[in-house]
Amino acid sequence: MEKVLLFICTASALCVVSSLPARQYHFVYDPKNWTEAQSYCRDMFTDLATIDNMEDVETLNNMADLDSYKYRAWIGLYNNVSSWSWSMSDSGFYKDNETQLRNWAYNQPDNFQGRECCVVMVANGEWSDVPCSLPFPSVCADVKGQEVTFTYVTEEMTFPEAQSYCRANHTDLACIRNMAENQKIHKLIPAGQSTWIGLFRDCWKWVDGSNSSFTYWNTDEPGGADQYCAAAYFAASGKWADWTCEWKRASICYSAPVLKQVVRVKLKRSSFLDLDDAAVQEDLLKQLKQKLKNQGVKTSIKLSWRTQNDGKIFHNDKEQDKF
Repeated sequence: MEKVLLFICTASALCVVSSLPARQYHFVYDPKNWTEAQSYCRDMFTDLATIDNMEDVETLNNMADLDSYKYRAWIGLYNNVSSWSWSMSDSGFYKDNETQLRNWAYNQPDNFQGRECCVVMVANGEWSDVPCSLPFPSVCADVKGQEVTFTYVTEEMTFPEAQSYCRANHTDLACIRNMAENQKIHKLIPAGQSTWIGLFRDCWKWVDGSNSSFTYWNTDEPGGADQYCAAAYFAASGKWADWTCEWKRASICYSAPVLKQVVRVKLKRSSFLDLDDAAVQEDLLKQLKQKLKNQGVKTSIKLSWRTQNDGKIFHNDKEQDKF
């Protein structure tokens, strides 16, 4: 299909719909478990609520009317307890199923108080989940092809600090593919010492994929090993608490407001394409969308043609003069 040169002018012919970054919140007072609430929000709106800042918190506090449900409502924050992965993500380093090796100590991982998202090797060579903010020595790895050597680092650091140190001075934190490597690392560690290895998981995250780092936990929250879903607690100014996901709660959904704009598009064509052909119109929309992206439009954009009063979409310049 031949391309048509496009020029965007003001007036009316093309309908442009772009999503704004702001959110509109919606309280749903019919009690649901977290999974049911998520499905309902995605069906009726955009998703369970993401909360970015104190302005959002104040908005929700002013909207809440939750006397019947003990002031609690699900939000889109959850603890991804099954997302264990290794710090070194290069798939070429691992053979089949080697990323799945686990050597947990008895009753581990237990996600104690809902805050344990990183892993140490304990005194007997087994593994335990602990809070990432605790200070421990670490074991770094130097990788050359399939060969790996391990280095014990005595300085106590948090998990993010240890990970950064190993990546700056070696290859990465130690990622263990088999029990032979586990034994090599165990021999490096002083008796009775717990030490960082490179296993960790996503802790609390937003279900819509938002990377917002804002938190507003209530005192001593999160605090439950089996409480993987978060609710806003409006008896405490909307602060968050973790709860068992199967409990029935009210919920908060959000939707993104939509801005509609109408602009006129002037086309200069190099051949006699049939502009009434649906395939030609679809190709033009693709070109226009790419032009808008190239001009720095970053929001989600939906384009559609607007039919004029005479039932047509396009008119040549001479026809247009008659309107």
